[in-house]
Amino acid sequence: MADLNIPNLNIKSDKYIFKKKLNLRRKSKRRLFIESFFLFILSVLLFYINYLIPNKNLLLQNLPSTFNKSFLLVVDLFSNLYEIFLVIFIFVSSFFALILMIGSFYRLLRVSKRKSKQIIYK
Repeated sequence: MADLNIPNLNIKSDKYIFKKKLNLRRKSKRRLFIESFFLFILSVLLFYINYLIPNKNLLLQNLPSTFNKSFLLVVDLFSNLYEIFLVIFIFVSSFFALILMIGSFYRLLRVSKRKSKQIIYK
């Protein structure tokens, strides 16, 4: 019993448990400059890619109608999925009902043909 270590639940957890593991050093000016340069290059690349897209104004003007068509397609898809799942349920339930009916007739047939061999022992 002396080897049993019971944890003390009254000890509050240490608030700064990961404080020593954090890197609190500042970044050097050179590293900050390099990071800002990469950010600038990335932004220029994105602007160039946007510039290469043809008919931007037409795409932006047709955006509401495109959203409307997409929404109608999604609604139509869900209504069709409902019908498909309903047909699948009809086939599966009919198959199980047929199996249960065959099983019940088979059991009735075996019960009706059973020979009565009840021997009464006194």
